[in-house]
Amino acid sequence: MKVVLGVTGGISAYKAVEVMRGLQKSGVEVQVVMTKNATRMVTPLTFQSISGYPVIDGMWTPTHDPEIKHIELAQNTDLILVAPATANILAKFANGIADDFLTTLYISATAPVLVAPAMNVEMWAHPATQENVEKLRKHGVLFVDPESGYLACKTVGPGRLAEPQQIVQKALEILGKKKTSATDKATYDLLNENILITAGPTYEAIDPVRGITNRSSGKMGYAIAEAARRRGAKVTLITGPVNLSPPSSATTIQVKSAAEMYDAVMQNLAESTMIIMAAAVADYTPAKKANHKIKKGDGKIILELEPTKDILAAVGRVKDGRVLIGFAAETENVEANARKKLINKKADLIVANDVSRIDSGFEVNSNQVSLISLEETINLELLPKMEVAEKILDSALIIKQSNRIHP
Repeated sequence: MKVVLGVTGGISAYKAVEVMRGLQKSGVEVQVVMTKNATRMVTPLTFQSISGYPVIDGMWTPTHDPEIKHIELAQNTDLILVAPATANILAKFANGIADDFLTTLYISATAPVLVAPAMNVEMWAHPATQENVEKLRKHGVLFVDPESGYLACKTVGPGRLAEPQQIVQKALEILGKKKTSATDKATYDLLNENILITAGPTYEAIDPVRGITNRSSGKMGYAIAEAARRRGAKVTLITGPVNLSPPSSATTIQVKSAAEMYDAVMQNLAESTMIIMAAAVADYTPAKKANHKIKKGDGKIILELEPTKDILAAVGRVKDGRVLIGFAAETENVEANARKKLINKKADLIVANDVSRIDSGFEVNSNQVSLISLEETINLELLPKMEVAEKILDSALIIKQSNRIHP
């Protein structure tokens, strides 16, 4: 398999080297194409030394090949991956501007295109950029959305390039799908399933400007939704507030509070055949929400909390033969607490993880989980969240096919 790695002039261009190495380790041939501005960030020699191929950094670079280079490359690549993708390159792609090698290659190619944007938070949020992103999505361009974090411009917010491992994983998924025949039943083993998935945190308002939430990024739930969609399932994704783009063909329902998530789940339960509750739902909510901002005083304030509705338990009581999978984010006695939850909530599987680890769980792209059922406990190694998502879906199918659904 061959990938064209487009590198544009963002400060995170150096991370493209890690992306290239990740692809090479998976046996992928990589041809690097750099914009002129990218060569100011990282030298072409760096990529050439690692890839083993001359870097293309200009439309008029002489070659010994008599073929028209951008056409020849467009016809002989399995994926065009641009990382980082600046606001400028997104605008050019979206509007058909072909004024250098990379943009001309893009408009000449029929291969899938995957872009990993990276830019200042205001640039990413600007209506022009978001319009270009939406236009590209409609054109079939795939995205690894930027992450939220501390940026080079010393601001905090969405705009940071996704981790190289995540970009490589998405590229390999696309290449794997390209290699697999559309008639391969293993690829579409969820074709007859309607999967209801919850993801992300909830936000419990204290007053109009403050609230209670948690560290969930939604990445695990979104990975499950994407994996299920790729395997043929109809997906309904109920999501709390996150900085992620849902799978394009999923039905996505945006909620904020635990009460809103409860209502959305119960309203969409009837059509589902499997329910995967990956959201980190608040256990408590303020008993009273102030109508105006609470002003700071000299003394203490007491915030009275009341329990939220238990969504997993509510679904467990009425699941009626559906596969029900819950999550347990624990910091101690992980398996014991998860098994208790499995029994009390009438779930068929609990995905348990220790969220006190820095390399697993909340806010990161990897997860180390245990899949706990009444019959067994399967301890998985630390894996990218997309791989964990596939394991969870595999278990859901096994439960259904072996009729291990518990009443």
